Amino acid sequence: MRLRRNGSYTLNGKSKGKPNGKKPAPEEKKLYLEPEYTKSRITDFEFKELVMLPREIDLNEWLASNTTTFFHHINLQYSTISEFCTGESCQTMAVCNTQYYWYDERGKKIKCTAPQYVDFVMSSVQKLVTDEDVFPTKYGKEFPNSFESLVKKICKYLFHVLAHIYSSHFKETLALELHGHLNTLYTHFILFIREFNLVDPKETTIMDDLTEVLCSSSSGSSSNGSGNGSSNSAGAQNHVKER
Repeated sequence: MRLRRNGSYTLNGKSKGKPNGKKPAPEEKKLYLEPEYTKSRITDFEFKELVMLPREIDLNEWLASNTTTFFHHINLQYSTISEFCTGESCQTMAVCNTQYYWYDERGKKIKCTAPQYVDFVMSSVQKLVTDEDVFPTKYGKEFPNSFESLVKKICKYLFHVLAHIYSSHFKETLALELHGHLNTLYTHFILFIREFNLVDPKETTIMDDLTEVLCSSSSGSSSNGSGNGSSNSAGAQNHVKER
């Protein structure tokens, strides 16, 4: 069955992590982990069931439909705080203690501001999801052999954007009263990439504390439960990494 979707074979960003050798900085309190905010959702729906592959749907169709939808929603969520994410306020693409770099088509590492990085991500993904040879929408058109690997890359970079919103712009999201939307989107996205093993767990470790709180409560009897954040989260590292 061909699902309806909105809308080059390359996505140039890379991600490599290594300690930068600098003295660890003191860890800041993470506002987004406060129980009064993690409880906020815009729906009580059981996302664990929502992400599962329906029996009558082709796997690639399901991945394509959901990936395209997540792209649009994450892009929209970022747009709500984009005026606060500037070259001055976010001079690097940072998430907690990790710094991300973009790599061009020749593999050259580019140090860029957060808004530049997000623009690279969104422009590259937009090109892919609107390419009929990569994300076919016409009946009988086959998906490329590299489709799953492309979806994995897309999801990795979309995760970077979501993580940056939490790490650097949660206060603004809170002021706009959009944290319920952000929590709901994050929960849905994480459960989706977990269901189909789309992102290496090492890549998402940096947000494990939030993931445990939001997704454990989501898989419970009620998605409004606050959960208890993990005190031994693997994401609570004290050294800065560059990726």
